[in-house]
Amino acid sequence: MSRDTDRQLVERVRAGDANAFNFLVLRYQHRVAGLISRFVQNPQEIEDIGQETFIKAYRALSLFRGDSSFYTWLYQIAVNTAKNYLASRNRRLMLASVEIDEAEHGDVAPALRDMDDPESELAMEHLQAVIDAAIGELPEDLRTAFTLREFSGMSYEQIAEVMDCPVGTVRSRIFRAREAIDRKIRESGNAGGGT
Repeated sequence: MSRDTDRQLVERVRAGDANAFNFLVLRYQHRVAGLISRFVQNPQEIEDIGQETFIKAYRALSLFRGDSSFYTWLYQIAVNTAKNYLASRNRRLMLASVEIDEAEHGDVAPALRDMDDPESELAMEHLQAVIDAAIGELPEDLRTAFTLREFSGMSYEQIAEVMDCPVGTVRSRIFRAREAIDRKIRESGNAGGGT
C-alpha cells in the first residue's frame, strides 16, 4: 500500500480505510515539518503545527477535489495553519505585554503610547490584511504557485514538479499572482483615501 499513489491513498481513506492516511503522513511529515520550520523554530511548535496540519487535512479530505496534487493541497493547509498559529501567538504576546505594563503602571494607556508608532502599526496590519485577502481571492493555480514560492521558498523547478506543469507556466502564474496582489494594494491605498 505504501507504493500507492497519493490519489489511490486518498480514495482508500474516503472508502473507510483510515490506515491509508498514515501512509500519507509518513510520506509527507518531514516535508511539512521543513515548511513549518520556515515560520517557527521551536521543535515542539513545529511538531504541534504539523500534527494540526494533518488533522485538518484528514478532516477536510472529503473536500479535496484533486484539481491539484495532494501534496500541493497539504502544503496550503500547512502554510495556513502556520500563519494562523503565528497570528494567534502574536495576539497572545501583545495581550501579555499590555497586562504586564498594566500591572507595573496601573494604566494601559502608557503601554499603548510607548508603541513604536501606532499609525505605522495600523498601516502594516491593514496592508497585511489586504495582502492576505488578495492571496485568498487568487485562482487556485496562481495562489498555489505564489504560496509555494513566497512562503516556502521553493525554486521554480520544484514548484513545477509539485504542480506538474512547465517552469514557464510557474513563472507566469507567480507573475500574474504578484500583479493581482499589487493591484489590490494600489486599490486599497486609493480606497483608503490616503493622507
